[in-house]
Amino acid sequence: MAEQSTTYVAGRWHDPDRRVDVRNPADGSVVGSIGYGGAPEATAAADAAADAFADWAGKPGRYRADLLRAAGELLAERAEDIGLLLARESGKRLPEAVGEIRFSAEYFRWFAEQARRPEGQVFPHEQDDRRHLTFRRPAGVAVSLTPWNFPVSIQARKLAPALAAGCTVVARASEKAPLAAVELVRCLADAGLPAGVLNMVHGKASELTPALLAHPAVRVVSFTGSTEVGRRIMAAASDRIVRPLLELGGDAPFLVFDDADLDAAVDGAMVAKFRNNGQSCIGANRFLVQDGVHDEFVSRLAERVDAMTVGAGTADPLPDLSALIDDARVKAVNAVVEEAIAAGATRVTREFGLPGTGSFAAPALLTDVPAHVSLAREEVFGPAAGIFRFSTMDDAIRLANATEMGLAGYAYTRDAARLFRLGERLDVGIVGFNSALPSVAFAPMGGTKQSGLGREGAEIGMEEFTETRYVAVGGV
Repeated sequence: MAEQSTTYVAGRWHDPDRRVDVRNPADGSVVGSIGYGGAPEATAAADAAADAFADWAGKPGRYRADLLRAAGELLAERAEDIGLLLARESGKRLPEAVGEIRFSAEYFRWFAEQARRPEGQVFPHEQDDRRHLTFRRPAGVAVSLTPWNFPVSIQARKLAPALAAGCTVVARASEKAPLAAVELVRCLADAGLPAGVLNMVHGKASELTPALLAHPAVRVVSFTGSTEVGRRIMAAASDRIVRPLLELGGDAPFLVFDDADLDAAVDGAMVAKFRNNGQSCIGANRFLVQDGVHDEFVSRLAERVDAMTVGAGTADPLPDLSALIDDARVKAVNAVVEEAIAAGATRVTREFGLPGTGSFAAPALLTDVPAHVSLAREEVFGPAAGIFRFSTMDDAIRLANATEMGLAGYAYTRDAARLFRLGERLDVGIVGFNSALPSVAFAPMGGTKQSGLGREGAEIGMEEFTETRYVAVGGV
């Protein structure tokens, strides 16, 4: 699978001469390689998308729906094979990798249905001989730029609504984990997507992205990644008034109140923090625990973490934590933990023996974390977190909102009234109440503040790839 061509432009699989290896972070072995291009390849892909746009935009919704549904079925059928490839290139635990592929198929199934529901509005007329209405048209060529942490599901979350809306697309996947995303594109090609409707190129973001945003047919750029890079993309998009859809950094608070079901809260904390080895955009980053249950929550969660095993995500028996994406990510996580401990934080979990090779980081929970250190202020993006006390709900909200980021948040409580108040006052785009897995294909995903602009998923996720056209009709 990994030996096949990886660049897809104008309905043809081919690769530039330059190859870049993709390695398994668990052992350093080569999983496959991608054809690495630059601005010429990006421009050719955008040209192909531009050439295909008018025909694709003019297709009936039913036609687009049938193709997307077929692609989703192929993705589901191939989930085991693509999931294994994803586990090997990204370090994910195999069940999580296969689960990501199956979840990705849901985006195509759901947006296949949305493709048949064109939205518009007919306004009550005020003059007998005039009528007024709106309808939505695809915006044009869209660019999809995705990261390595969920390389298939995030790509699916962009491609499915864009294609359903009638846009054509140029996609780029992170060079750190591109191979499974290539197989996603292959599913769409095998489902019969016309040439040029979807294109995929690989190469340095610093070369591809400017070329794509400068192309006159590009109207939308959808990016998931760091806030720093998102700012640069937004600035570049402004040159041609390209619409930016940005899902950026997170700093998710996880609130536990005195009345919470502690068993459920601890279970949720394990998922929200350690899913994908802590490398999740919406992963819990700070645990905020009310005084009455703080010590017990710390004890229970530390006990669960201490029982974890660390190893390759494809090993048998399966470990609880697997490899991070690369050594740079391991160093970054370890540096955050070491800084906090040096500043007076207390590590409440054990020291772990790690595999001798591979990009592994030990899980870590810390208490008494000073407010000025990185662990208290920045996204960790790894298996480490600080636990902080609060006394009142106002304290909890103040601490939760004391960040520039606003992607996601979590809260565990049995008080229904408190849930409504938290939903109104937590300054985030996604809230999980007594639930650590809020993401679904039919609900919107996106953040506030420095966590981005726009929403993905749900009806609004398709609207982001359309323009509203108003029509006034006289003489009727």
